[in-house]
This record gives sequence, C-alpha cells and structure tokens, in this order.
Amino acid sequence: MMDKGLRHTLMQLAAEDVGRVTFDAPLSLHNSWKIGGSADLLIEPSNPQQIVTLVRFAHRQQIPLVVIGQGTNLLFDDAGVRGIVLKIGAQMADIQLDGQRIVAEGGAWVPQLARLSMRAGLTGLEHCIGIPGTLGGLVMMNGGSQRKGIGENIKQIQIVTAAGEQQLLSRTECQFSYRHSALQGTGAVVVKAELECLPGDIDEIRREMVCDLRNRRYKFPRKQPNCGSVFLSSAEMHADIGPPGKIIEAAGLKGTRIGQAEVSRQHANFIVNLGGATSNDVLTLIDHIRKTVQQRIGFDLCCEVRYVSPAGLVTPAHLTAGNTSGN
Repeated sequence: MMDKGLRHTLMQLAAEDVGRVTFDAPLSLHNSWKIGGSADLLIEPSNPQQIVTLVRFAHRQQIPLVVIGQGTNLLFDDAGVRGIVLKIGAQMADIQLDGQRIVAEGGAWVPQLARLSMRAGLTGLEHCIGIPGTLGGLVMMNGGSQRKGIGENIKQIQIVTAAGEQQLLSRTECQFSYRHSALQGTGAVVVKAELECLPGDIDEIRREMVCDLRNRRYKFPRKQPNCGSVFLSSAEMHADIGPPGKIIEAAGLKGTRIGQAEVSRQHANFIVNLGGATSNDVLTLIDHIRKTVQQRIGFDLCCEVRYVSPAGLVTPAHLTAGNTSGN
C-alpha cells in the first residue's frame, strides 16, 4: 500500500501538466512478460516539457523514477514500483522523413520506423523490423538484431537528463557499443533521435525484412509472453562456444520450468510465461540456468534483460537472480 505522504506528494505532481496519469497502475499491462505488481503512479507524457516538469519534480522530491517504453526488455518485481513510472509511448511517437534523414520521437514503434524507411527507399534499419519496442529503449541499449545496433544510424539524440535538463548528444557522445550506450544507468530520457540512412533498392530492402520476419516466426516463441533474448551474446562467445540459446540447449535446459516460467522449447534463450509466472519464478530460473551453464561449460552468462526493483533500481537481471530467497 502506498505511503500516505507519498500519495499526497504524487497527487501534487498529477495536478501539473505532465501528461496522462494513472495511480496504482498494474505493470503487468506495460511489459511483454506480463509480470509485475503496480506502480504508485504511471505517467505518459506527450511532449518534452512535460517530461522536464515531472523529472525535475521527482529529482527535487527524491522520488524513484523508472523510465520505460513498451517494457520489452524489463522484468518488474511482483511488489511493483514504489514511485513513478514514466512511459514514453504512443503519445510521443511522431516520425518525420526528409531525404536520407529521419527524425523520430522516443515513443516511435520500431517496426513502423523500419517500414517507413523501407517505403522511402532507405537502407540500414532492416534488422529492426522484428523488434517489438520503442525507439527510445532501442537507443538506450543500442538494440538491434543480426549483430547490428541502432547506433550505427544515429546522428544525434535529444534527451532529458535525470536532473531535468534538455541536451543534444552526438553519436560519438552516446558511446555506442554492442547492446550498450553511455546513457544506461544515467536516468536519462530519450526524447527524440535523428537518424541517417543510405539510399537502397525498395524491393531488396523489403525482401530482407520479409525474410527476417519469417525467420523470427520460425525460431522464436510468439504465442506466450516473453521478453525476447534473456542472455547477452558477444562475438567472443560466438567464436568460442556459440550463441546463448545453443549453450543453454547443450546444457540440457530446454523446457526447464520453475513455477510458471519455462525455458522456451522453441528457443532456449527465451523464458516464457506459461500463465501467472512471478518475478521470483523468472529470477530463480535465470539463476538455475547460469549455475548449470557455469558448472557444465565454465562460462558465465550475463543478462540482457533488466530487473526493476520496488525501489526503482534497474539492473541486469543476473545481479539479482542469485539473491531471490524471500523475494
């Protein structure tokens, strides 16, 4: 139950021009795993100034603030979040094309961005077509597929810092690397991104996208809630022992189940929610996978998925997975 003093403070924020507000918002409706308790306050802004207002308020009042998009890479705790969840979504999803330049807001749906670039005859975003998330989240983690990242096409981004200041950052300042950027862990909010793509053949771009989507339908679980790839891959891992899914399958873990969380029988780097899975189910299963792989292969798997604690701390899930007792 929310503390009365905190509720009063959050009601003051809700009275400001900060966007759409929802008290006691069920977080299971705001992430692809369909797991998690409630957030004291969920806010969906529609412009950068609203973000500045609420971020400054949270900073001044020292209230936990968690920034999300579609929640495709997040595991919320069953206790929810005692603070504010800021969702950058459909209210901030504008996309503008001008020649080889694309300017899109942080809530832009990534598959739509990829399709619009294809229709404009622009190449470079083909690998994004099957990623079910928003641009802000993709930029934050330099997401992508086929070992590519969105950072390759970023020219500059507009952010609101954790202190509520608006800044423009160049691609160099973002320090993109494999599934990482300098933005992670800073509390920054990606408001807008400017991308540059090269001209390409529309039919060829479309064929590559269709092929990617076909492969995803064949390889990945689609009917059960999941967060996509749970464990990080790397060039070194591929060269030495293979991708995480192959490693986990080789360890005999495909189909392993704890509670209502199961290692996908279709792709072993996915954990699916069979219905009613808890955050503890998932964390315990992650810990079991890591320990088994470490014992059998001697390799330490690290998580791509992020765990969100009730205090609003966002960390790689494996940092919590070994400490789930009494969770």
